[in-house]
Amino acid sequence: MDYEAVIGLETHVQLKTKSKMWCGCANEFGAPPNTHVCPVCLGLPGVLPVANDEALRLTALTGLLLHGTLPPRAKFDRKNYFYPDMPKNYQITQYDQPSAMGGYVDFEFADRIARVRVTRAHLEEDVGKNFHFDRNSGVDFNRAGVPLLEIVSEPDLTNADMAYEYLNALKEILIYGCVSDCDMEKGMVRCDVNVSVRPVGTKELGAKIEIKNMNSFSGVRRALAYEIPRQIEVVKNGSKLIQSTRRWDDAAGVTEEMRTKEHAHDYRYFPEPDLMPFAPTDAWRAEVQARVVELPLARKQRFMRDYELPAPDAETFKNDVPLGDYFERIAPQARNPKAVANWVINNLRAQINETGTALAGVKFPSEAILELVSLVDGGRISGKIAQEVFAEMFATGDRPVAIVERKGLAQLSDAGAVEKFCDDVIAAHPGPAADFRAGKTAALNFLKGQVMKLSKGKANPALAGETLERKLKG
Repeated sequence: MDYEAVIGLETHVQLKTKSKMWCGCANEFGAPPNTHVCPVCLGLPGVLPVANDEALRLTALTGLLLHGTLPPRAKFDRKNYFYPDMPKNYQITQYDQPSAMGGYVDFEFADRIARVRVTRAHLEEDVGKNFHFDRNSGVDFNRAGVPLLEIVSEPDLTNADMAYEYLNALKEILIYGCVSDCDMEKGMVRCDVNVSVRPVGTKELGAKIEIKNMNSFSGVRRALAYEIPRQIEVVKNGSKLIQSTRRWDDAAGVTEEMRTKEHAHDYRYFPEPDLMPFAPTDAWRAEVQARVVELPLARKQRFMRDYELPAPDAETFKNDVPLGDYFERIAPQARNPKAVANWVINNLRAQINETGTALAGVKFPSEAILELVSLVDGGRISGKIAQEVFAEMFATGDRPVAIVERKGLAQLSDAGAVEKFCDDVIAAHPGPAADFRAGKTAALNFLKGQVMKLSKGKANPALAGETLERKLKG
């Protein structure tokens, strides 16, 4: 009997706010331990939380970016459990009335557009961070109370690679929307994995195994690559899987059981008595709606459709938004958008990276690239000369036409002058000339290259090739 995996992901994302969820402490990474704390985020008696409005807006924005809906009413709840990094002994979260419901994420996978449905996106607070030393442990509460968005997917994922691509697509959406920086090295994104296996063709889900606190997408992929075959082997051997929580040991490459899985009633959820339910107004919703941006996949598809760019170029502009915006400022006026994209990606980006120049600090106006492409397409300069012109443009900010005229770089299309170069090259290289006459057509490229070298790149390549071929066949 063949088995298949059923995977759902719970992705926890720290929101891009200046302050924490319930107080005015800074939401900042890297500060000395326990310096961004106050009575509120330490859970001291007598304090009251006040909800961070920007966190509420970012949660609603995420719901819209994921094609979900914003319920007319959301509320906060207490999730009760004890752990050293939880100073209040409960976490303020959203249980049965979250801020965003439904939606989906579309992404490229296996030569198609895959879709994973989203169950909900709910707002909660992060916890502190435990540190374990040789003989003792400590807790840094700087992270406690940081606004945390949990995005729960439906069990629509079927393998480790698909889960990996979904997570990357979700991350791109959140970065595009300025919801989170999603810096995994700073712990801004973490993931819980729910996975079960069942016989192929059946609908009933198997026992759900949760793998907790994954801190890298590649780790999720590796954990699933181990866990799915492990579960299949268990059931094929006649044993029964029990709902439980496991941890991933990346060094050993195995998952290990931590505990049997808790159920919702174990946390004794009840409405947070210190926070009123939240009912967004139409004006508030409109403000959030105004912050919705074009999604990464839609941007890539539009660049391919509107500018007829190949997928790799569109992917580059999807991943590098400022560079793509730069291209779009001039692409609508271009007769040859692909050539413009080549100069932006292969030349402009390379010069920026090499010199450490900011895109905004480029000296020449963006329209100069259109002028350069026009010079090449019109035959006034060769591609090789265009490279020289671009380097001068980048260094000085001068327009291409001015550089060509000042340095005398215009392409030589005078038939008599080109013929003289061809005669000199044939005379200087009798061997390749004889090879071409003997049927070795590749020799013509060598000879044409010598014409370009002799003319210092000014000879019209097409005219040089035609002239050489005519003379050698004559």
